[in-house]
Amino acid sequence: MIHDSEQVVAFIDIGTNSIRLLVVRLGAGGGYSVLSEQKEVVRLGEGEFPGDQLSEAAMDRAVLVCRTFVDLARSFRATEFEAVATSATREARNQQVFLNRLATEADLPVRVIAGREEARLIYLGIRSGIDLGDQTALFIDIGGGSTELSVGTGSGYKALYSLNLGSIRLSSLFPPKDKHGIITQKEYGKIREHILEEGGRVVLELKDYPINRTFGSSGTLQNLAEIAARMFHPQEQNASQVLLCPDLVKVATRLCGLSVEERRKIPGINPERSDIIVPGAAIIETLMQVLELPEIIITSRGLRDGLLVDYMEKRQTPGDHSVRQQSIISLGDACRINQVHAIHIRDLASALFLSSRKVGVHSFGSFEEELLGYAAYLHDIGSFVSFTNHQAHSQYLIANADLLGFDQQEILIIASIAGLHRKKVLVTRGRVSSGLEPQYLRTVQVLGALLRLAESLDRTHIGLVRTVRFLRTGEKRLTLRITCKGDCHLEIWGVEREKRTVQKVLGERLRIEVVREMDGFHN
Repeated sequence: MIHDSEQVVAFIDIGTNSIRLLVVRLGAGGGYSVLSEQKEVVRLGEGEFPGDQLSEAAMDRAVLVCRTFVDLARSFRATEFEAVATSATREARNQQVFLNRLATEADLPVRVIAGREEARLIYLGIRSGIDLGDQTALFIDIGGGSTELSVGTGSGYKALYSLNLGSIRLSSLFPPKDKHGIITQKEYGKIREHILEEGGRVVLELKDYPINRTFGSSGTLQNLAEIAARMFHPQEQNASQVLLCPDLVKVATRLCGLSVEERRKIPGINPERSDIIVPGAAIIETLMQVLELPEIIITSRGLRDGLLVDYMEKRQTPGDHSVRQQSIISLGDACRINQVHAIHIRDLASALFLSSRKVGVHSFGSFEEELLGYAAYLHDIGSFVSFTNHQAHSQYLIANADLLGFDQQEILIIASIAGLHRKKVLVTRGRVSSGLEPQYLRTVQVLGALLRLAESLDRTHIGLVRTVRFLRTGEKRLTLRITCKGDCHLEIWGVEREKRTVQKVLGERLRIEVVREMDGFHN
């Protein structure tokens, strides 16, 4: 029975190899109970690499499983769904086709997350089930299309990485010549060479951290640990909870010499992984040997658990987006923005947003207000590249940044708004970031116009404008009341220049009214 104070939420992880479901009941006091956990192998990334195209058959399988999971979650009275897609989807050229099918055929809106965001969520999921204290740990997750690594303590992460190395990807890139799937040591060596080439820089950075413990998640690691336990430690309880490096090397050598059908019969193996487990073993073996990791502690926690933790943290502290805020601030710091100006523009943009909503210009909510604030804070980061056309540089830098806590569409909305803060106004899709969904075009237009006004109100970068707000003075008529300290003629000149553009976007006639604090004089 679900009480009024409780809520049921479903978390879905659409991976390259499998799709996982977690349904939980959240209590009013911050606790939760698991109602259902499901996993289905769909091989979404099968045949995708290196062409970056999801096959129709793979999409059919994924949509069917997601529809089943949605129905199952609703049978538990789930009212909210948090679904994310990872490597296979984010790299697919036909990504939007797949997302549209999920939305229409499975009634499931899905966020596509970046690799480092995936690593952050995996870190949250694993960390939530262990007591690290001050110890520094390495977290490894081997997926079908990518490998996520993170370094952190009990209080937070220190580094996040995502490598284009996964069991399905490597199986596609390095298919065995033997028709039965036997992999020679030479072929295995080539796979390991590729792993070192792809992950060399990350491995060097990881060596700088004093790693005390290593945790591994994902089906690949669990399978390898189970095989090693059955093969070398059959009498030991819980032997599959730790994977020793020497054991892994022996397991990998044994698996290479077997056909796919022979691998299916190995005690401890999941038969569905028999054709992709060797490349997965190569990734783990390479990381363990190069980083000199004696063992990996196996955990069943992972991305979907991280989705739950992330959701609960936001739920327990409404409005607190610390991960998002810190990500925005870090990008601004990296590009050496004028923080005082950035904060002032953010505050002016917020005032314009709230007052324009109050007088009926738009009906946007907290989601749009938050993204406008981030765009306002970062609007000038393009000056780090060049002041000339810096709005375009800002748009590019934001669109291609790994902003943690955001999905792809949120990042593209922020980038597009920032790209509109000067020069030509948006009238076509040509000025928005590639990949922005059409439904957000009007949002970007309106918020971009508000940001243009905010930028004009601090042309001197000395904060002369104290307050600003829209007032309704008639049908399709607004007054923009500006309160400033001293002579702000450059700011007023800037607003007058933007007046025509803003009127066109908002569909309102605009009158400017200036109040000077020094003498109460009105223009």
